[in-house]
Amino acid sequence: GTALGLLFKTLSSCSKVGDPRPGQPYKGGNFCALLPDSREGQKTAVLLKKAFEQGLTFQIKSFNGEERVTWGLIPHKTSWSGGKARNGYPDAQYLREVCTVL
Repeated sequence: GTALGLLFKTLSSCSKVGDPRPGQPYKGGNFCALLPDSREGQKTAVLLKKAFEQGLTFQIKSFNGEERVTWGLIPHKTSWSGGKARNGYPDAQYLREVCTVL
């Protein structure tokens, strides 16, 4: 089948109040999420876009003393293989589970 790819670009900046270390610089990045191009996949893409616009998709975490943008608590699929344990497909319950979270 066909697929939907969602590309998120986060810029490097300084963290704000409510982040782990307010005022500290953090490194952004490029993140790609994958969905099947089906009615359920398209519905999920709309919900993921709304979550992104509300600032719910990413969080800032410290890795080896460097602050970085990482995926937040909303699960995203980043591979067509590897199964659920590796954030990939196949995962028959993923669309239902992510829509419940959203």
